Amino acid sequence: MNRNVDFTNCPRLIDRAYNGANGKKIAVEYDGRPYMLKFPPSGEGKPTELSYTNSCISEHIASSIFNLLGIKAQETLLGTFTVNGKQKVVCACLDFTAGGKKLYDFCSIKNTILDSDTNGSGTELEDILDTIEKQQYVDPLRLKDYFWEMFAADALLGNFDRHNGNWGFLYDPNEKKRDIAPVYDCGSCLLPQADDEVMQTVLNDKEAMNLRIYRFPTSAIKRNGKKINYYDFLSAAEYEDCSQAVRHIYQRADMKQISSFINQVPFISDLQKEFYKQYILARMDLLLRPLGTGYF
Repeated sequence: MNRNVDFTNCPRLIDRAYNGANGKKIAVEYDGRPYMLKFPPSGEGKPTELSYTNSCISEHIASSIFNLLGIKAQETLLGTFTVNGKQKVVCACLDFTAGGKKLYDFCSIKNTILDSDTNGSGTELEDILDTIEKQQYVDPLRLKDYFWEMFAADALLGNFDRHNGNWGFLYDPNEKKRDIAPVYDCGSCLLPQADDEVMQTVLNDKEAMNLRIYRFPTSAIKRNGKKINYYDFLSAAEYEDCSQAVRHIYQRADMKQISSFINQVPFISDLQKEFYKQYILARMDLLLRPLGTGYF
């Protein structure tokens, strides 16, 4: 959804609170439903001229693209909230725990694997895959397919922070049902610290674009203690389940649909829109296309 809302006067829900390191978060009621409002974190100390990062914009665009790719993600809206006379652009995320559902992140489930030598926060790929196979919360085969499709979509969107604490599972105590939670916490996609100067450079300089595809961002998931480089990992094609997921994502990705969506996103400039479209298109072509088509 690309409509924008002023959330300033929405009723606050004081019985809900959210953790996380990036930016303030509050709960409000909008249109009869609970939303978490994510505020942009300060950009102080970052290597750009931004006074705050674009993580709220990234959150909305990336979550929406996940849904366009057929991977269920949180529903989001962009809007405004005025604090002390200063209007801020916020991302409103529909609270999928409404109705008493409980969210368990993958870190928590990983901690239940008693014969593992690592703790829940460890992001070594083999440990993650071992947990997926051994956990009994949802069907392991279904979870493995989900994990690799999420990984492929994160590669497309340049997510550098998909750790064990920001994906997971939902439990509905009323219906005694367990399921994989919608994808959430996507604010680290799409180079959220890039300012206008960086965006213009990347659009005009092929080498600058390639640097942000072939070299960074990297995944938060590690192999042998080192963060995975998306290009190197996908090019090696060592994991058939991953390769299959890339093929699925590549086949489902409709760049015309994605571009049309981005063109309607509020609060961002024409430069930002062009940057997001070209960045995603380049990652699609250079990272996913070889596996997606079978031609390297």
